[in-house]
This record gives sequence, C-alpha cells and structure tokens, in this order.
Amino acid sequence: MGSADEVVIIVDQENNEVGAVPRHEMRAGRLPHRATYILVFNSRGELYLQKRTQTKDVFPGYYDVAAGGVVLAGESYEEGAGRELAEELGIRGTPLATLFDFFYENEYIRLWGRAFSCVYDGNLVLQEEEIESGRFMKVDEVLRLAETEPFTPDCLYVLQRYLGARM
Repeated sequence: MGSADEVVIIVDQENNEVGAVPRHEMRAGRLPHRATYILVFNSRGELYLQKRTQTKDVFPGYYDVAAGGVVLAGESYEEGAGRELAEELGIRGTPLATLFDFFYENEYIRLWGRAFSCVYDGNLVLQEEEIESGRFMKVDEVLRLAETEPFTPDCLYVLQRYLGARM
C-alpha cells in the first residue's frame, strides 16, 4: 500500500476522532487530522535537520526540523511517533519526551499535532522515499538557514514554540 492509500484519523475542532479516510482524500479535502513531530537532538544539543524529497505530497524539497507524520487509523500519537521515527530515520527504542499538543492550519493543511523530542547518537538510516539528506546542526544555524531556505511551516512552528517554552 502506498502512502496515498494509508488510512488516517480524521478529527473535529476539539481533536475528537470523527472518522478515517485514505491519505489522498484527507489531502484533497484539507481534512483535519492528527500528526506527530519529533525533534531529534544529539547529546551535544544539535538538532537533526532533514531535506524532504521532491516526491513528498506537501512541501516537496523543503527542510524539516522534525521527523514525524500523520497518525494512522488505530494508532495513538505515541505509536505514530515511534513508527515514523523508525521509518524515516531508523531510530527504534529511544525514549520520547512529550512536549505539547497544538492546532495548526495553513492553506494546505489543518491538523492537531503532538510534539515530542528525543536524544539520539546512533546511526541513522534515512527513508529514501521521504528524505533526500540530513545532518545535525546547532539550533541557531538552523534558524539562520530558515531565513533563506524553504522550511515546512508547521515544523518551524513546533521548533519556535519549543524554544519559546525553554526561555
């Protein structure tokens, strides 16, 4: 089954489950859904920055500061985050810290997200279909790069909110 056919949870304005549809229907209808965002740091405090492939269904070729994705039917946020970390970066069994829940929308997406973070120093195995490249960078370098390069706006929101909460 391709990612366009994955069945995702659809939610209402209060984040209550109201149904499930294939991802392509969710995207076409801009239906509110659930998504996970995992900020991956190494033990030096650097953030993993990844570049999306040109074949992604939204924001192709943009930079992402978080791993993650849509929550599938039958999954919790935590299960979705663990699945996405394993699929995208090959990270398994690493404890996740829950940061915050939020609602986000723009002209392309409407979602309820849950942000997590983790610390990981092992080898990464990038999912070829989703990630073109990636590297750990200092957070201030990531923010400077975001001034000149395209970044996914929802992931940038997560990073900025995370940084605001730490100040």
